[in-house]
Amino acid sequence: MIEHVRLSQRAKDQLAVVKRHTGITNWNVLCRWAFCLSLAEPTKPRDEDIPSDSSVEMTWKTFGGEHHEVYMALLKQRCVVDGIPVVQGWLQKTLKQHIQRGVGYLYKTAKKGAGICVFPDITASDEGVEDNSIS
Repeated sequence: MIEHVRLSQRAKDQLAVVKRHTGITNWNVLCRWAFCLSLAEPTKPRDEDIPSDSSVEMTWKTFGGEHHEVYMALLKQRCVVDGIPVVQGWLQKTLKQHIQRGVGYLYKTAKKGAGICVFPDITASDEGVEDNSIS
């Protein structure tokens, strides 16, 4: 249902910092991490329209890799749980919101100089990460 994933400029800039701190060079891997970190949160991401204003774009299959069907099932299930219609436009919007929120978590952790081993625990202990401004 989703053909392409395109990041906002804010997400691209934040992921560039994460790439420098982790040595992970593939956008799709970092976006998957961001997506899963956001899904681990019981709350919905902020309801906002995320612009697709960066040069970072990938196909859905590149985003999800060999497990793209699993990521789609996770996205659809989260939409059902959150009461969001499981249709094209809402799936795309929800995916972008989850990636954006997860990128904020990754960015905040990278800025602290924490190693990648810390990433799985960051959603439970950080408050106010919705403000994804770059400093």
